[in-house]
Amino acid sequence: MIPEIELACAAIMHRSHVVCLTGAGMSVESGIRPFRGPGGLWTEHGEPALDDYQQFVKDPRKYWQELLEPKGFIAELHNALRDARPHIGHLAMAEMERLGFVAFTITQNVDDLHRQAGSQRLAEIHGNYTLVRCLDCGRRVRSEDIDTGTLPPRCSRCGGLLKSDIVVFGEPIPEDVGRACIEEIDQADCLLMVGTSAYVYPAAGFPHHVKAHGGTVIEVGPHSTEISHECDIVVRGTAVEVLPRLLELMKERRSTTAVDG
Repeated sequence: MIPEIELACAAIMHRSHVVCLTGAGMSVESGIRPFRGPGGLWTEHGEPALDDYQQFVKDPRKYWQELLEPKGFIAELHNALRDARPHIGHLAMAEMERLGFVAFTITQNVDDLHRQAGSQRLAEIHGNYTLVRCLDCGRRVRSEDIDTGTLPPRCSRCGGLLKSDIVVFGEPIPEDVGRACIEEIDQADCLLMVGTSAYVYPAAGFPHHVKAHGGTVIEVGPHSTEISHECDIVVRGTAVEVLPRLLELMKERRSTTAVDG
């Protein structure tokens, strides 16, 4: 057993409100390439324009045409998202929630894999590719349930403009998601970060907030990140390698404690 996993286990089991923060590295083992870093889509193809949301507002019809008929690396990403399935790390995290080890999960991923794995208390800070969101009333529906015969499509409840739930550059984080993240991070006395460098705000501020309030920050990932030196515990390994072992160790510790008691 990696000693750092034991340290992470002890820290989590001695804290009352553990929040998980996951990023692109969480989904690599499900076949989804990260955006930045080695093998990243943006590393290879360049980052998208920073005015994506403004372009959507300017011409929502064009946005929807490109969304329905993706090309280039966007088509590659869409295919990867469609074919991806949760791995044992996703399943372990959902089980941690079910058993009460984890209170909440915040993901920067749009791939729907935490939901598919069974996570219930979840905030998808950058949206979910399977959903469409009304910009007026905030209602979300499955993409396949909307009528795209006329573009751009409109909300069947309020008539507002519909957009993919994925949060693009220049777009505000949806109010309900932002509120949930703030509420959970304010309560967190331990932050378990998996597969993320917490590079993009608002997620970049979460570990600093937790540490400033006396909490423990744990990083799980195969490579050093810009925030590694600020973390209390660093476990080197992928989500598939670490999370199932961490879950089993926590279950063993709980069982031993129950027997001893």
